Amino acid sequence: MASKFELFTDKKGEFRWRLIASNGQTIADSGEGYTTRANALNGIESVKKNAPTAPIVDISQS
Repeated sequence: MASKFELFTDKKGEFRWRLIASNGQTIADSGEGYTTRANALNGIESVKKNAPTAPIVDISQS
């Protein structure tokens, strides 16, 4: 199975998404609820568009 985005509604009835790796583990999520399905889908598209070029900023060491 390839990675996939799951779109779902939470207990408050808001839309959320999570990115599931091929091993079934959640590797990212929306972090917030969206009031519309369209906005949640826009969030997924934003991750797809922006993540490939996102730099790694290591702030683990001071």
